[in-house]
Amino acid sequence: MSGKCMLCPRNCLAKRENGELGFCGAGDVVKIARCALHFWEEPCISGENGSGTVFFSHCNMKCVYCQNHEISGCGKGYPVSVWELASKFLSLQEQGAENINLVTPTHYVPQIIDAIRNAREQGLHLPIVYNCGGYESAHTIKSLAGIIDVYLTDIKYYSERYATEYSSAPNYFAHASAALDEMVRQVGSPSFDERGMMKRGVIVRHLMLPGLLFDTKKIVDYVFDTYGDTVWLSLMSQYTPMPQVRNIAKLNRKLDPKHYEAMVDYCAEKGITNAFIQEPDSATETYIPEFEGE
Repeated sequence: MSGKCMLCPRNCLAKRENGELGFCGAGDVVKIARCALHFWEEPCISGENGSGTVFFSHCNMKCVYCQNHEISGCGKGYPVSVWELASKFLSLQEQGAENINLVTPTHYVPQIIDAIRNAREQGLHLPIVYNCGGYESAHTIKSLAGIIDVYLTDIKYYSERYATEYSSAPNYFAHASAALDEMVRQVGSPSFDERGMMKRGVIVRHLMLPGLLFDTKKIVDYVFDTYGDTVWLSLMSQYTPMPQVRNIAKLNRKLDPKHYEAMVDYCAEKGITNAFIQEPDSATETYIPEFEGE
């Protein structure tokens, strides 16, 4: 990468190639914290063989409740070159991965593009999944045209208040919705293979937070009223209070199961059929992977 960093909506202008760190904490060299088969994504992503996930260190969001705080906030991980990253992709393919799943990739987009092109020259043929927090710049998403097959994006908040208070992400919904529009423009309606694995398309994830039922409703309304069945919705109930929220009373509790059930019923009443829902027992630390390199 060159120049001042403007990869995400923060436009922090860090000269990362000169040794400066971005707002996200990332420098010019890619850091990853985990590269392995992952079985806990949506069924059309994990499949029977597992999604070939690469968890990137650092993050452009500052979610106070982040379950992956040790890599997103603390930067746990190890450096890899573009060539090494390409080799990781090929290794996951050899292990039988259903796809290559780029988790929190925003701040490394230029290097990822180079690595994917390198890997494709060496025989990589799996779908590429861009798994992000939604705080994206539309111009960065545009640069991924022809590179990404599946966008697995969050829309965390509709309200500016909660986006600022919980994630220090000003104008979150405006950026997330503009990025989503570009994602849909690129990959179009979802397509699946004979086993039900998504080959192209967009999935919008929303993690329900305690006390934000009406914010969730606004997000569901926006996504379905704007895109209908063109976009799949993944409504998540797995919020788990982490140690760092022990002093934030509003977040230091699990989601009320009745609120989640109410939203599932609301989705059904709206006629939403392309959706994933979770079981109540998903709200545990069991679903948080160990970040120990490979």
